[in-house]
Amino acid sequence: MKLVIAIVHDEDSTSAMQALNAEGFSVTKLATTGGFLKSGNTTLLIGTDQSNVQRVIDIIKSQSETRKRVVSPPVPLSMNGGMEAYPIEIDVGGATVFVVDVERFEKI
Repeated sequence: MKLVIAIVHDEDSTSAMQALNAEGFSVTKLATTGGFLKSGNTTLLIGTDQSNVQRVIDIIKSQSETRKRVVSPPVPLSMNGGMEAYPIEIDVGGATVFVVDVERFEKI
């Protein structure tokens, strides 16, 4: 058995879960926060057999969009520690997926 851990953008989480459920996969949803932008993410946990792992990844990929966002991260302005924000455009979204072996599984 495998555990697929998928970190997706909040905007994609509902459609990803619905698509996975439609294909018969059970999903556990965890609200998480990204480190760089401190923005909302959703972590999806999907337990499945090895033979279904690629299908799960394909579904997540089809539901996870990459989008452009303009953000203002703090950057040092001077040597005395002043901070000023310069807007930059970055890509957000998509998904980060981990697949790990499950030694034991019990549904109680």
